[in-house]
Amino acid sequence: MAAAAADRRFKIFAAADAFGQPLKDAVVAHLRAHPSVADVVDLGVDKYYAAAAAVARSLVATATSSDPAIEARGVVVCGTGAGVAIFANKYPGVYATHCATAADAVNTRSINACNVLALSGSSTPPDAAAAIADAWLATPFRAPCPASGDAPWPDDIQRFFDSAPAEMAAIPDVPSVPDSACAICCLRKGMEFEPVGIMPGGEMRIVRESPTSAYVRFKAGSVEPAHHHTFGHDLVVISGKKKVWNLTKKESYDLVDGDFLFTPAGDVHRVKYFEDTEFFIRWDGHWDIFLDEDLDAARSAIDAELGAATAK
Repeated sequence: MAAAAADRRFKIFAAADAFGQPLKDAVVAHLRAHPSVADVVDLGVDKYYAAAAAVARSLVATATSSDPAIEARGVVVCGTGAGVAIFANKYPGVYATHCATAADAVNTRSINACNVLALSGSSTPPDAAAAIADAWLATPFRAPCPASGDAPWPDDIQRFFDSAPAEMAAIPDVPSVPDSACAICCLRKGMEFEPVGIMPGGEMRIVRESPTSAYVRFKAGSVEPAHHHTFGHDLVVISGKKKVWNLTKKESYDLVDGDFLFTPAGDVHRVKYFEDTEFFIRWDGHWDIFLDEDLDAARSAIDAELGAATAK
């Protein structure tokens, strides 16, 4: 078993929030020098839940498409280590554990097949984090660990481990959808949506990265302040009603179920939602957003526009 552990190679995705950044940077540097690590992808710094989601999405995508000789893992760091673990674990196939000691790492690898290591940037010093990461990488699933008295697990526990990985992977087991159902509606079922923090009332779920595709929904009454993107995007309304003002072209569009709109790269546009609305959107490149006004300015401009139209 020790030989098998030594032969394994890893690709590791790492991210942190601002409280975890110094420790994340130290752990990334340590892992890049580790003989068993083939690659470390540093996904940078974001809000703790967004950082955890970025690592989890990358891990799931890589685990299903990469070289089987390379095992994908993740490292997430926030102030406590708890927040990033909670949100990484929202993704099926991700088993994140906050580890404060090397013994924690050995236990969770042996028992839980932990593939995402969560660390506390406020309470774990870099040398301790390096030792935790080393133990986490070196320990195979079902290996002797402190929880087993550092002895091989007994036969009944070994039989449990025989079936545990498949049973773990089946949670949640999403029911199949009839072939006749709409493909985009099928995609939406079971999705985990994330709030669009700069646009209250909005949620999105990125389903493909660069070029980016996403399923988005906004509550009735929500507003998107004037903004633009580096890349153009195609949009199809699944349900609801919205109005888009393209301020660059001085045009506006009323969109309802089934309507399509393409907005070129750099065109400044604002949006008002008149009903709860869901739509599918695809950018020509990686998703980004640059605000050109604040929310209050957008609401005032929209109210003035709609008021003027009503008065005519």
